Amino acid sequence: MLWELIGNSFAYTSKVLTTLSPKICEAIVNTDYVIVGAGSAGCAIAFRLTEAGHKVKVIEFGGSDRGPLIQMPAALSYPMNMHRYDWGYWSEPEPYLGGRKLACPRGKVLGGSSSINGMVYVRGNPNDYQRWASFGLKDWSYEKVLPFFKKIETWSEGENEYRGGSGILPVNQSKNKNPLFKAFVDSAGEAGYKINNDMNGKSQEGFGMYDVTIHKGERASVSKYYLNPAKKRKNLKVFTDAFVEKIIFDGKKAIGIEVKIKNKIEKIYANKEVILSGGAINSPQLLMLSGVGPSKHLKDNGIEIIHNLEGVGRNLQDHLETYVQQECKTSDTLYSYVNKLNMMRIGIQWFLSRTGPCSTSFLEAGGFCKSSPEREYPNIQFHFFPAFVIDHGLVDPDRHGYQLHASPNHPKSRGHITLNSSNPYDYPKIQFNYLEHEDDLKQTIECIHVARKILGQNSLKPFAGKETGPGENVQTDEMFEEYIRSKAETAYHPSCTLKMGVDDMAVVDEKLKVHGLQNIRVVDASVMPEITSGNLNAPVLMIAERASDFILNS
Repeated sequence: MLWELIGNSFAYTSKVLTTLSPKICEAIVNTDYVIVGAGSAGCAIAFRLTEAGHKVKVIEFGGSDRGPLIQMPAALSYPMNMHRYDWGYWSEPEPYLGGRKLACPRGKVLGGSSSINGMVYVRGNPNDYQRWASFGLKDWSYEKVLPFFKKIETWSEGENEYRGGSGILPVNQSKNKNPLFKAFVDSAGEAGYKINNDMNGKSQEGFGMYDVTIHKGERASVSKYYLNPAKKRKNLKVFTDAFVEKIIFDGKKAIGIEVKIKNKIEKIYANKEVILSGGAINSPQLLMLSGVGPSKHLKDNGIEIIHNLEGVGRNLQDHLETYVQQECKTSDTLYSYVNKLNMMRIGIQWFLSRTGPCSTSFLEAGGFCKSSPEREYPNIQFHFFPAFVIDHGLVDPDRHGYQLHASPNHPKSRGHITLNSSNPYDYPKIQFNYLEHEDDLKQTIECIHVARKILGQNSLKPFAGKETGPGENVQTDEMFEEYIRSKAETAYHPSCTLKMGVDDMAVVDEKLKVHGLQNIRVVDASVMPEITSGNLNAPVLMIAERASDFILNS
């Protein structure tokens, strides 16, 4: 892989740092709140609840996030594919993608997926939240959620009507000067699309440089900016390398959890609430293991039923990406750094000064547009990358090139999470059902047409070589379909498996409390009724801030 040499150079350092991290293990009788999962949502809630004086215990299966492979932005593909930091999930064979199994990286580390993601910060489209409100969720309209988005961030360009200037998380508009980025954005303008200097502001539509969670040359994870300050408070305990096996119920009331810490089962009781923040895969799995979910499925797995909720694990959504890949005539791509000497040079530069190519993720240019005029609002997201990305970054590119990733924002296909068994250590079955709905295929084909239109403009012609994916000979929709089914990959945005709502398949209510149960709440990407337009870290943080407000003002 591209950063393997750098990764090996710092592997020992990372191991030492993690070894020095204390592993807290004590017999806990009770606390106010137990938070399962120290990902983006769990870290944010822990900060807000402890800030208000509540006693909180956070339980995380992973370990420390302090290793350089996480902190170095350019090394992002390394931790994303390491068992130490990633759960290592794979989908079941996807029936509409030729039976392929797709990787589903999820953070298993303090900070969760904010510690292994691409660091692109996208709020979603304001219309996404208006749609949520139309489902009977009036507290989730754009007007209601905007203050919480502002509360999260200190934006590099300054506070305004739409952006925050005094929040916890540094959010910086990318200033990457790679000439390919400028050429790409200019080409989008030449193709007739809007140029947008703030896709998280008044309007999402358009192309430009993304906001990123990179600050002073390092990854700005939620662990670093929310959890670390909260750790200084005496009312917070964080347990790492701790696996939650079961939620404890007294009738319909959640009263605590059973957790394995250093091969010993502990019971941690919550006086006020158990909060699930394990994410779209782990949270529904834990509910089902604890007896909450579709009754037939639980019976089939020999699990005692606490409460029947048919929607648990259903409604799974994700963004499916395809790409157009082109050779580059110049040396402005990441292939310049494949040489071991150059890799060592830029790695040392970052290690000493947090500057240079390793201080960027190279995922900083892109945009949103309508694939056709009849679309209500932008239905495609693009990420421009100045290199060939092969096998999730595990394989080095063999030539200079760049590629444009595109994904429909609003897939209509729905998947599900189910149990393999009653054993909590068995991974669940993940079935996305990508392209199950014919409109998803239609939109993905439209993605290729728009991508080619942009890449064919004059601003990119000095750089443009031969198209290698799907290839210059691929010209018909039938050929596009074959290419998509054989090559499309996840954008790493699983969500919606414990959706909030008022219908029969809703799992949580407007305040994120589980329907039919007491003292248990879900706060993570699983509660989205529909996936938002773009990357999910910012919406998940907003959900956590909104949930904290519900809890503290109830």
